Amino acid sequence: MPPNSYISTPSHDSYDVVIIGGAMMGSAAAWFTAQDPDFDGRILVIDRDPSYEKCSTGHTNSCIRQQFSSALNVRISQFGADFIQNLPRHMGNDPRVPQLKIQNYGYMYLADTDAGADALRAAHAVQRAEGAGTRLMTPDELAAEYPFYATDDLVLGSINTKDEGYWDYMAVFDWWRRQAREKGVEFLADEVTGITRDGARVTGVALASGQRIACGQLINASGPRAARTAAMAGIDIPVEPRKRYTWTFSAAQPLSRELPLTVDPSGVHIRQDGADTYMAGAHSHIDPAVDPDDFDMDHGIWMDHVWPAIATRIPQFEAIKVLREWAGHYAMNTFDHNAICGPHPELTNFLFMNGFSGHGLQQAPAMGRGIAEWLVHGRYRTLDLSPFHFERIAAGKPYVESAII
Repeated sequence: MPPNSYISTPSHDSYDVVIIGGAMMGSAAAWFTAQDPDFDGRILVIDRDPSYEKCSTGHTNSCIRQQFSSALNVRISQFGADFIQNLPRHMGNDPRVPQLKIQNYGYMYLADTDAGADALRAAHAVQRAEGAGTRLMTPDELAAEYPFYATDDLVLGSINTKDEGYWDYMAVFDWWRRQAREKGVEFLADEVTGITRDGARVTGVALASGQRIACGQLINASGPRAARTAAMAGIDIPVEPRKRYTWTFSAAQPLSRELPLTVDPSGVHIRQDGADTYMAGAHSHIDPAVDPDDFDMDHGIWMDHVWPAIATRIPQFEAIKVLREWAGHYAMNTFDHNAICGPHPELTNFLFMNGFSGHGLQQAPAMGRGIAEWLVHGRYRTLDLSPFHFERIAAGKPYVESAII
């Protein structure tokens, strides 16, 4: 069966695990749970959009980094990098699974204020303590190694070229779904319209098709629609769809070396895309919550903000040609920009995989593994993901991630 094949009718009316959302995060949870030798149950993944046309996964820029401000997020990405680059081993040495690598052009964070430089230094200390290869660069060092940057206004740069850059997310995504199906996971094309409860437990879901499915555990992996899904269970979570714009372009004067994913102080980021093409990303200054079906472009952002910022930082990009453009969504956790995962403290068989604030793709391996551990064993056996639990939100105690693009 092709990896993107969805069924229209489930085989059973009851499943041990039901996952709402079949994109990167939901597929990670399904695969890690199904491959656990201690799991002996049925899994149903439900997705309203099996084409993935209107999900965050389908509009990703597909990068991974270790430059975070919290140690846990650094460790999460380190596992992600290992998973990506050792995919056959992680997938049981299946000879069909391809060997992947990360295109390590790295991330380059630039600071043009003393406060921005202090933030880079603080994050650098966290990253180095976790074994990341991050190094700080003075404006003179930046000019010497990356002569295409305009550095007159810069105070400091931060870069890591080990396990940071572009990777082939589609290969991982496809193989998670393919192997999950081979282990009996069902992927259903339908929409959850309601969640039923009996006191402190979820009992099942109602579907747009009219079917009702009972479940033992329910996972909310519905990306930018996470708050709508949680509300069906009577839970309020601070997750909103925030629009992110992407452009690919060619330059009349291509750069002499590979361009790191450069996070400019203006908020614009640019990186290498192909051999002679580049990618830019940005959002509006207001950055409002939007409808999860809103993928309209704002063409004024390019002319008024993005192109001027690009040409200012890299003068060779004064003459460029836009090749493609699109809008996608971050599932933004407005509380602290960190994931909400794990079980609800009272509705204990309702689990979150939400609010990744733009980091979901790279965090999917560790999050899928962690959720599977909780489902099967009742505890985390590798990385302790409890700082991401819902309790911090209910208590008003943020676990802040400041390295947000």
